[in-house]
Amino acid sequence: MNGMLNSLLLICCFQLSAATKPDLLLAEVYNDAIDVQQYWVSEKLDGVRAFWDGKQLISRGGNIIAAPAWFVADFPQVELDGELWLGRNQFADTLSIVSKHNAIDNEWRQVSYYIFELPNATGTFSQRISAINTIIQQQNSPFLKQVAQFRIANKTLLLTKLVELEDTGAEGLMLHHQDALYKTGRNSDLLKLKTYQDTEAKVIGYRPGKGKYQGMVGAIIVKTIEGKEFAIGSGLTDELRQTPPNIGATVTYRYNGLTKNGLPRFARFLRLREEF
Repeated sequence: MNGMLNSLLLICCFQLSAATKPDLLLAEVYNDAIDVQQYWVSEKLDGVRAFWDGKQLISRGGNIIAAPAWFVADFPQVELDGELWLGRNQFADTLSIVSKHNAIDNEWRQVSYYIFELPNATGTFSQRISAINTIIQQQNSPFLKQVAQFRIANKTLLLTKLVELEDTGAEGLMLHHQDALYKTGRNSDLLKLKTYQDTEAKVIGYRPGKGKYQGMVGAIIVKTIEGKEFAIGSGLTDELRQTPPNIGATVTYRYNGLTKNGLPRFARFLRLREEF
């Protein structure tokens, strides 16, 4: 097993150029006390967040994303905040494409940049939605799109919409207060809503696969910040079983509450945390 894992972990890594880490708006967890009618609602995209500074795309971690020149050729000279997205349940593929130092054209043609904010712009969020729409229409880029924002009348319909979208592979919902002025950091102007909980843990080992996974990784062993150790096998693709996350890497997993021993119930791998 050790020899197999050593060969599996010889994964090609790409060194991206560093930039100033962007100061962005971050979401808090949904609060049931809010008035839903005061919020715009959108699907939570499971893509790679990217900040456009008017000249280049920068990752949340502060590295320049090596997008092809033709991809950003018709982007505006104003700041944008959004997600590089392939589609639902394709985060790993998206990350693989956008984290490469040498962009591959036929891969990037599958990607779109979905805008949900105008960093440092004036006006309320409702006004910024209109401004985003105007920018996209003026630029006429096939790769520049707006995250759809919609209204929901009450909490019952909100939860119905959440289940409906999650059943089709969506990650959850985002709620943005209609009157919010732009400010950075984590605050209640922006909320995220999902039917499950998710958090992060570090990879500390592997469990060998059996049956059809013979010769691959059956599960990754992780350790939480509280020191709890457990295995995650559900959610791992065949590709991840062949080339698992490195020891020490941080992964995000979802779960449904805790057992009496404080371990997550029904833990399922979601993604390798964006390190770039």
